[in-house]
Amino acid sequence: MKKVFLAVAAFLTLGLTTMSAQEVSGGIKANANMSNFILSDLDNLESNLGVGASLGGFMKVEFGEHFAIQPELMFHFKSSEVKSTTGSKTDDYQYFGAEIPVYAVAQMNLGKGKGFIGVGPYVGFGFSAKMKDADTDLYEKNDITDEAYRNRWDFGAGAILGYEFNNGIMINAGSQIGFINHLDAGKDDATMLPQTISLGVGYKF
Repeated sequence: MKKVFLAVAAFLTLGLTTMSAQEVSGGIKANANMSNFILSDLDNLESNLGVGASLGGFMKVEFGEHFAIQPELMFHFKSSEVKSTTGSKTDDYQYFGAEIPVYAVAQMNLGKGKGFIGVGPYVGFGFSAKMKDADTDLYEKNDITDEAYRNRWDFGAGAILGYEFNNGIMINAGSQIGFINHLDAGKDDATMLPQTISLGVGYKF
């Protein structure tokens, strides 16, 4: 509930700041991503990069020529290879969800468009998660322990770097790292932090 409150508060603040904005625009974007997990105290497992994709939209609130706030809503599929270090067993961990990043963007005119770089927090929520060779939704709570294998919520920080052409087409690269343990059951004994890199295109209306 606290995470939801913080997300709502952030967007209420963003809504108020648009009143002093010089220009507000929006657009769509699509990314190819690669993701895995930073593991701690899980000595028998390693997490390798897997391929996924995301699709969504953004709003760009510009405060002058060189600064903007860019909130996004992105729906994603992510995967990570999970491998046992004590044997040959390998499986793919796959999960679907949504993220709302809010970037503070610095930009400057460069050639036939604008170069930009942004940093900011994000909040995420998982819809479903499973191992490729199993049907169990890892976000569903166990009736006995009232814990799930994985935590639906995510919160972290991200960065983007890209270029916007004068015709509205955009290219960008990004990275994210989560600060909240992705484990639910066993969270007191080990840590599983998500990290993602991405490369994508977009179009600003």
